[in-house]
Amino acid sequence: MRVLVAAYLLSVSMFAAAASKPDTAATQGIVRREDLEIVDCLLPGQVRQLGNMTYLTPRRPTHTTASDCRIRGGEYVAYDRADLKSALGVWLQAAQGGDPEAQTNVAEIYERGLGGPPNYGEAVLWYQKAADQKYARALFNLGTLYEQGIGVEQDKLKALNLYRQAWGLPEDSVMYQSAARDEQEALRSELEKQLAEKNVQLQLLQHQLEGLEKQLTSRPPQTATNTNPAPKPDATTPDAKAEIEALKKWIGQLESERAASNSRLASLPQLRTPKAIASMPTISAQADVRSVGNLNFGRYYALIIGNQHYQIIESLATPVNDAERTARVLRDKYGFTVQVLEDSSDVGMLKALNDLNDVLKPDDNLLIYYAGHGARLQTPFDVAGYWLPINSEAPPKDTFWVPNEQITAHLARLAAKRILVVADSCYAGLLSTDPSYLFAGGGGYTKEYIAYKLPKRARLLISSGGDQPVLDSGGGANSVFAVAFAGELETNQGILAAPELFRRIAKRVEAGAAQNKINQKPEFKSIKGAGHEVGDFFFVPKDLKP
Repeated sequence: MRVLVAAYLLSVSMFAAAASKPDTAATQGIVRREDLEIVDCLLPGQVRQLGNMTYLTPRRPTHTTASDCRIRGGEYVAYDRADLKSALGVWLQAAQGGDPEAQTNVAEIYERGLGGPPNYGEAVLWYQKAADQKYARALFNLGTLYEQGIGVEQDKLKALNLYRQAWGLPEDSVMYQSAARDEQEALRSELEKQLAEKNVQLQLLQHQLEGLEKQLTSRPPQTATNTNPAPKPDATTPDAKAEIEALKKWIGQLESERAASNSRLASLPQLRTPKAIASMPTISAQADVRSVGNLNFGRYYALIIGNQHYQIIESLATPVNDAERTARVLRDKYGFTVQVLEDSSDVGMLKALNDLNDVLKPDDNLLIYYAGHGARLQTPFDVAGYWLPINSEAPPKDTFWVPNEQITAHLARLAAKRILVVADSCYAGLLSTDPSYLFAGGGGYTKEYIAYKLPKRARLLISSGGDQPVLDSGGGANSVFAVAFAGELETNQGILAAPELFRRIAKRVEAGAAQNKINQKPEFKSIKGAGHEVGDFFFVPKDLKP
């Protein structure tokens, strides 16, 4: 949804999400919607021969479509996939056996809290088991919990170090040292400020305590007389003694807090002197369209979805134009192989995502652009976001809605190393719960930066807004966001990383929305649970000049 129907769909948050059972109306032709959904599948063991002995290997867990799971003789829960026990049942045995991917999946299940509240303590334990084996996805996810202070005491320096390990950066790299030094300086400044405040408080309390104790030792107790029938409490009265005890207790608490702050300050790691990295010239020479020097960027694909003419709910004004303009610049200027879906159903959208498994290779790049209605449903434990196909019904009937969880599951399964999702819809920011994106880099991208990023998986999101409605118009034939996004790509002349693209468009979108009396702030995040390893996404123009 966009602002054009914001009032109509904003009421969605009043309803609790209900589990949708399979419906014959949710199918088209011979392809069923539920066949294309990603499930936790337990495949049968393999029959193997060792000499004259035949044996059966243990069952193997995997993420795949329901149809593929059935074809391969696998087992999955058909109608209660949001159940904690059934999801854990697929992965727990392998996780207990020490498999880091299974351990990370178990942690993600606990973190999501399927069918109940999240269990962050268990999530941290399982993430740590996989992180101890240097499993990148677990290192990254554990870092997000430390960054937010969820399930653990907040520690942004530790989060940064976990991100570094997930990325594969050496501890003495310039990039990590720079980011860590900035974070450490901010933390040191805050700790020193707290210590200064506690010292002042302690001085005042000590002075007050000394005064009361002096009264206690130097002033004789007062008694009632005819002229003074009700003497005021002094240092020898029960009230004064209670005040002294309270002051001592308060001072002891502050001294304990001061000691903890001093200990935390002293424990801040000594950052190493960054190892010098040989400087390389700015990338400018043109080799192959998808290669620059010795940097191989792989092949580029784009799935562009523009849902505008809805069958039941109110239609929109610009998604088809937005999709066509985006497809044109990606194809003509950046050499993407583009597939465009205009006015797609839920089955069409999920099938297009699933079919990419037959196309994409491990070194490929994929950009998914979605323009259309978006919605949200408030559950007892969370807020769920959705993309709305053209056959969507009005809320709260979510039978045909495409949930963010399914989009994320497809992204995790795709082989492409680098995937960027660009979502121009209401509540688009709900596709990711990641708090932020660190190591965003500066305006210039050196070969060192790109060489570090290229080997790492990337699952990134640029959304036109967060958990809020967004404009469907405001840019002539396009939305405010589409004008900024496509416009920056059209005028760009060099290798452009996703963080820099986001920086360029964010202010344009905010300014354009403000002119239309709308507060709209784009967001840039990694997509948690989709296999992100702190990689990046790069746009490389076809006509890049040396």
